[in-house]
Formats: sequence, structure tokens, C-alpha cells
Amino acid sequence: MQFHMKVVVTIVLGYFLAVCLWGGKIAIDSIFDKLLVRVDETNAKSHLQIHTGGAEEVMHVAVVACGDRLEEALTVIKSAVLFSLKKIKFHIFAEDRLTPQFSKTLSRWPRFVTAKFLYDLHPITFSVGSTDEWKKLFKPCAAQRLFFPGILKDVDSLLYVDTDVLFLRPVDDIWGLLKSFNGTQLAAMGTEPDYLLGWYRNKARHPFYGVSGLNSGVMLMNLTRIRRTMFKNDLSADSLSWEDILQPLYQKYKKYIQWGDQDLLNIIFHYNPERLFLLPCQWNYRSDHCSNGNFCQGAEEEGVSILHGNRHVFHSSMKPAFRVVYEAMRDFPIWDKTVQSLFCHMKTKLLRTAKTKCGRTPQVFLKQIEKRTRKVLQVYRIRCMRPHHKDKRLL
Repeated sequence: MQFHMKVVVTIVLGYFLAVCLWGGKIAIDSIFDKLLVRVDETNAKSHLQIHTGGAEEVMHVAVVACGDRLEEALTVIKSAVLFSLKKIKFHIFAEDRLTPQFSKTLSRWPRFVTAKFLYDLHPITFSVGSTDEWKKLFKPCAAQRLFFPGILKDVDSLLYVDTDVLFLRPVDDIWGLLKSFNGTQLAAMGTEPDYLLGWYRNKARHPFYGVSGLNSGVMLMNLTRIRRTMFKNDLSADSLSWEDILQPLYQKYKKYIQWGDQDLLNIIFHYNPERLFLLPCQWNYRSDHCSNGNFCQGAEEEGVSILHGNRHVFHSSMKPAFRVVYEAMRDFPIWDKTVQSLFCHMKTKLLRTAKTKCGRTPQVFLKQIEKRTRKVLQVYRIRCMRPHHKDKRLL
């Protein structure tokens, strides 16, 4: 720490000396533009990171919102911004009627929040086949994710998440998994829990990945590799590009698929398993992982990284632990610069669900947030105060 401070002081003094010797024509502002010193508060050692030029890395995250998904979409965006370190570029695909509401809400968020992200609003677009058919496949607009490689042609890599998802850990950490892809892998997803009553194992009438099938609610993609790859299939003897395989695959299996685009992804990776990187279960933690025992050891050890409230459990009394976590994040004031109160509120509410199947291990929902708040909680002895009241104006 002392060494880094000496480096910073030396560089700054050097610039000021240059100003004095060379006539003072160098603007002071330009000196600090060239020297960005960022304190990484999440590092236990609080070391200084010194950046002297180079483009800032941006993480690309996509969400798709149709129907009544506006609140969920804004909440997942909030959770991503709240915990992440590097800047995020959100690609928001939305129905025309929702676009003004996204713009209005995001523009009213405080400056210290909006400085952490960029966003583009995209219309719902399907490049092949019938728009009406694709739009109605499983859930409204869910099939949009299949067309990202052709739409976002200037984006190299992308993280897609369903709107019924919450980040409880920095996006940076799952984004870093792109570096773990081997030379053939181009996407990452988690599997369905491997138990005897699993849906794919017992009811699927089409090919699927592995023993238990894939869940596509969280999907990390190298779009460049997807665009360049030819995929093995059961449609023809020849391998097909991503764009060329979608429509004929849908036409062949549309009478047999239950979960829409997720089933199509299962079919594709059934024939191309070497192209897939498996996400650890804590990166797509669902009620299936805790309703009938513990089916995610990673969450037990590290805590939930991404919480997925599929089957509407964020809005149902059937899984109260999932609901209280979602409501705590939804109601957390976006203008609050710390997450300590979020942690306290979430912990208080979770303890009330301790007698439910998923609530009996509240620590799995709290571990990752607690890591980011432990030091402040200890130093200032922060205690849980009364919960925040929801402010719909600045969700």
C-alpha cells in the first residue's frame, strides 16, 4: 500500500514539475485524465490499482422483456449494477410499449449509479421464420435470445439472463468464466438438477443434453465463436451454421418441445456437447435445488451467485425464501450507496422462512452479499433497521 502511494505521489509531482518547467501550458485536468487511481473497495487489502491508459473493459448483458416483465427486468438490472465492478453495457430487448418506461426509469436513477452502466434498447426481432410463432414460443419473446449472434454483430461475448433472475455477486465473476472456455467451447449453461424425477429424464420427447438437460435462464456466450461455428445436427449430413439451424430445427420438433427455446438449445448441444462449458449450479440456483433436499453443493459452500426465480416463485407464497430475497432487492432504494441495509433487511426476512424447505438454509442466499458487507458491518456494528419502503418512482 505504501509503495503504491509513493508511485502515485511521484507521478503526480512529476507532472506538476513538467507544468512548471514547460511554461504551464498543460491543463491540470489532462494530468488526472491520464492517471486514474481506483480504490478497489472489495479487495481485503484495499490495494490501489493504477491505470495509465487503455480501453476500459465493458461487460455485455442482455435481458428480454415482454408482457408484465418490466419490474423484473429493472430489478435484475439493479442487482447487476449494485454488485459489479467493471462497467456493464445492457442490451434491453423489449416490446415497443415498454421501451419508454425503461428510458424514463433508468434516466431517473442517480448519477453515481448510471455512471456504472450503458444501455441500448432493441426491438423484438426474429431474423428467420414467423415472428408470431417465435414470439409465442413458450413465454412471450423468450426465443429472442436465439437470435443474438445475428443481431448483435459487433458484440464479441454476451451474458444473457432471464428477467426472473437476481445477481447476488458481481457480474465480473461470471464474465471471468469466458477465460475458462477451451478452444471449442462457445457457450455456458447450467444443467437441471440430476434427480430421478427430473423433467427431461422422464418426459422429454426430443434429444437433450447429458443426463438431466440444460436450463437456459443464465447463458454466457462467445458470440464470435457461435457465428463462426458449424453445428452437427440430425437434420442433414452436413453441419449447419447457427442461423441456418434454428428454423428447420424448430419445424422438426415444434410438436414435441415443452420449454420452447430452452428445448432447442438442448437439442443443439446434445449433438455438440464439446461446445458447452458447464456452469456450476450456484450460477443458476433455482427452487429445484432446495425443494427436495440439497442439489447444489456449490451454493452450500460458496453461497448463491445468481438466483433464478423460475415458475414465478419470486411472486408466489410457495417458495417464501425466494420471494423475500426478490422483494428485498426490488425495494432496495437505488440511491443508497451501500448494500449493508440490503443485507440486514434480507437476513431478517429470510430468518422468518427458516421452517420452509428452501428457507432452512438461509446462509446460501446471504453468503455472497455478506462477503461484500462483512467489514463495514463489523467496524460500524450496523444492525438491521426497519425495512425500506418500495418507491415505484425509482425502481
